[in-house]
Amino acid sequence: MRHSALTLSVLFSTVLSQPLHALPLERLKLPPGYQISIAAQATNARQMALGEPGTLFVGSRREGRVYRFRDRDGDGHYEKRETLLKGLNMPSGIAWRNGSLYIAAVDRILRIDDADRVSRQALKTELITDNLPDITHHGWKYLKFGPDNDLYFNLGAPCNSCLSQDPRFASIMKLNPDNGQQTIVARGVRNSVGFTWHPLTGELWFTDNGRDHLGDDRPDDELNRLTQAGQHFGYPFVHAGDIPDPDLYQDQPLSDFQPPMLRLGAHVAPLGLTFYGGGQFPDTTPETLFIAEHGSWNRSSKVGYRVVRIDTSVTPPRQEVFIEGWLNGQSAWGRPVDIVTDRDGSLLISDDRAGVIYRVHYQN
Repeated sequence: MRHSALTLSVLFSTVLSQPLHALPLERLKLPPGYQISIAAQATNARQMALGEPGTLFVGSRREGRVYRFRDRDGDGHYEKRETLLKGLNMPSGIAWRNGSLYIAAVDRILRIDDADRVSRQALKTELITDNLPDITHHGWKYLKFGPDNDLYFNLGAPCNSCLSQDPRFASIMKLNPDNGQQTIVARGVRNSVGFTWHPLTGELWFTDNGRDHLGDDRPDDELNRLTQAGQHFGYPFVHAGDIPDPDLYQDQPLSDFQPPMLRLGAHVAPLGLTFYGGGQFPDTTPETLFIAEHGSWNRSSKVGYRVVRIDTSVTPPRQEVFIEGWLNGQSAWGRPVDIVTDRDGSLLISDDRAGVIYRVHYQN
């Protein structure tokens, strides 16, 4: 291991002195019995990671910051916010394990030990790897530890649609955090910004954002499942399982590529996802998957900007809208990014446009 030569600014803030800003939560539609509130506030909030009980970490993309939150009184609201790091290049991806916080910027992965309680004076960053491309186009990362204890991350395509010389682009990879060895896990994945493991089968499930400029309604964004390491999911040759790329298709049989488990719709921009890991929701099982749809940016009529709930116990998986209302006509006041199951069985949802973390709980 090497200590990072990168100079990082460290800034600790005090307890938030202003109440969380008012948002039109009444516009959000949830199934009967479900309630939503604001749990924390963080500019450009992206991926989340739970630390020790009462601690939540949040990465950002545009702000270049990594936040630490504390729920000091156990009421479900993280009233204290601290900026652990700033000045990083898109530190969107974070993962916590055994007291250490791992942070994925565009071209490096760092670690902070004793991340839940480290003081300003004692905080140090350790460089896990800087053997990553420094291209920012789809360069922000999603980061999680897998069942094999390796650290998984995405490397998005450095373009809308192209065939890259570096085989690591357009993939999901894993890293051995002890020796830095990198392995490609899934190929032909244009831009996944969310993955998780099935609680019963242990298989990797992930979202993928389809290419642009083929029209409003194609190709679909995807929910995929990896059943064997190294499988190819089509990009840049084939999109959504059966749409040959007009420029890059090389006449391969479609059977060479893995079809999506579920077509989610074009331009909905699926990002973070989680299998439900709590016991609070009465109509939800461990095989229920929640996906944050960030929403379209270049479709003539906007879509997405919602959270969907998917039953993966049936084939094909069955999808329904779980939360909607961030999109008002053609104007969106919020954009869901990531979802985690909190320890009490509620869901935490980050929103990089509204700059908040929501809590969703069930109440009889």
